[in-house]
Amino acid sequence: IKTHRGDVSRIRAHQRALHRAQLRAYGALLCRQEQLDRLELVLVYYDIGRGKETPVRETATAAQLWRELEQLCRRYRLWAEQEDRHREQRNTWLDNLAFPFDDFRAGQRALAETCYRNALQGQALLLEAPTGLGKTLGTLFPSLRAMPRAGQDRLFYLTCRNTARQLALDALRQLRIERDRPPLRVLELVARDHACEHPDKACHGESCPLAKGFFDRLPDARAEAVQAGGLLDHDTLARIAGGHGICPYFLAQEMARWCDLVIADVNRMFDQSALLHALIRQNGWRAALLVDEAHNLVDRARGMYSVSLDQQRLLKLRKTAPKPLQPALGGVRKAWQTLGREQSEAGSAPAFLEGLPPAILPALQRLVSAVTDYFADNPPDLALQELLFESIAFMKLADSFGEHSLCEFHKPARGRARLTIQNLVPADFLAPRFESADSAVLFSATLSPGAYYRDLLGMPEDSRFRSLPGPFRPEQLQVHFTPRISTRKTERPQSLEPIADLIADQYRRRPGHYLAFFSSFDYLQAVSNTLGHRHPDIPRRDQQRFMSAEQRQAFLAGFRHDGGAVAFAVLGGVFSEGIDLPGDQLIGAFVATLGLPPFDPWHEVLRHRLERRFGQGYDYTYRIPGLQKVAQAAGRVIRTPEDRGVIWLIDDRFMQPTVRRMLPAWWFPETPDASAD
Repeated sequence: IKTHRGDVSRIRAHQRALHRAQLRAYGALLCRQEQLDRLELVLVYYDIGRGKETPVRETATAAQLWRELEQLCRRYRLWAEQEDRHREQRNTWLDNLAFPFDDFRAGQRALAETCYRNALQGQALLLEAPTGLGKTLGTLFPSLRAMPRAGQDRLFYLTCRNTARQLALDALRQLRIERDRPPLRVLELVARDHACEHPDKACHGESCPLAKGFFDRLPDARAEAVQAGGLLDHDTLARIAGGHGICPYFLAQEMARWCDLVIADVNRMFDQSALLHALIRQNGWRAALLVDEAHNLVDRARGMYSVSLDQQRLLKLRKTAPKPLQPALGGVRKAWQTLGREQSEAGSAPAFLEGLPPAILPALQRLVSAVTDYFADNPPDLALQELLFESIAFMKLADSFGEHSLCEFHKPARGRARLTIQNLVPADFLAPRFESADSAVLFSATLSPGAYYRDLLGMPEDSRFRSLPGPFRPEQLQVHFTPRISTRKTERPQSLEPIADLIADQYRRRPGHYLAFFSSFDYLQAVSNTLGHRHPDIPRRDQQRFMSAEQRQAFLAGFRHDGGAVAFAVLGGVFSEGIDLPGDQLIGAFVATLGLPPFDPWHEVLRHRLERRFGQGYDYTYRIPGLQKVAQAAGRVIRTPEDRGVIWLIDDRFMQPTVRRMLPAWWFPETPDASAD
């Protein structure tokens, strides 16, 4: 018995074939058990929307059914034996895997040994590894070497940025995986938007040509990918998929089952519908996790478990939606109107609700049922599909709504309301992910204090924290303080001239490329204008709001030009982390802010929740996230053992011991210079 919705003729051919094969396999086993010569088989499709049965009958002999079952078992056995041979060959190769260079970098051996031991011990580790250690190769190499001895089936290298994924691929090329094609299958998973060949089409055979007949052509494409082995990056998979006329994105999804090392975004392991977490549970894998730039995971995870309903999307769809959906759409519209009246006192300001609005969820449930029934008889429409997924995601998070999340209603204008479930503490959602992993190493240049990340990410109680010494010497970096300058919001007007004079003085003493970080575009512009007015001889350029990719590249290219300039940027923006400017491309940074989030109602709610749960409300909401951005931004200055540079921490609060303890220790080998004015 198989359940479905809508016209039974719309059940796809590959699904029907699978259902029939399952029925005939059961029939073969029943004939053998009951010693039957012949059997009537009935495949019943039950429409759960209409309560209607559609039986499909056939008769088969026991001999026919048994031959088919034996054929299936032979095919499966060939594949299983191939996989067993592959694992044996893989483990032999990994046991003999050699480091690709004559020696490790300074500090890189300690990094590698730490990762290797952690895999063997099967623990979760927060690893603070400073810039310059060669973290990508220094974590991948030992984790691969440990797989056979640790008995691990898979290794997942998870990143928060696309550029970090490319660094992992480059490290594997250093291990000659692309050239030698060893018995190690490496898969790169990319976002659907990047892999999709037909973004204007819906993902089904009646709309997208690469979805039509996908499962018929999948076996040959999968076999070619397995045979190719080595590095199955996006380009390689796209070529294989193109040769078989199937979707490269879904070919990659399928190959995740058969690859030893998967390089992917963190959402593939940690979000609500994470593919890799599902595969671990389905297959009982022992999987090791490597999470790069893990300091970003708190905010990324909050986003994974937050969802919004958009009233404007609903109103637009209601004008063009088919007639069968109008009653359900009208019900959701009435629920929005009720919510708007209840929250009318808030005006256009965001309102934080005590709980979920009672009228919304039943209306959404009726809408989901109506759209699902409609799709059962009609080709999916992209706009309706987006509304369906949005509604399902909201209902799913509503089922688990609690102290870890916040419900926010915001109506900036008539017909443009948004209802958001905003996650505050992702720990409750991420804990099962960490529990399913055999071992985990979360690493970054800034992971202090470890308790902050352990608490908010839901890592096991016995998780360890280790901070490795960096390869850089204190004499490479001069750190200066400004005890007489405050960048607090009320005192910023008085800070403009002192900061401009300080920047000009430093530039004249050592001309070159500098970055100057500020808390906002307004503050940035004010200091930049003041510098231009008081010191017109100092070259400068400013980050602009909403810069295109080309404009960002041009901004970064400016650091490679001779002559130097002061580049003004916003702390926490695209130029404060994830960029590499070694040598004379960057010789100093000015940080004129502690990076504290705004003291607004949302952050105050967060502070109260974190105080109740962890007893660290202020630090977990404001101080730690802010200073982590400071450390990331200032960390752009020293990138190699040959670099020399200077950092100016511009705010009297940087003198406080509680603040300094949260910044990299190697910045402060002695008592800080407090003589700067």
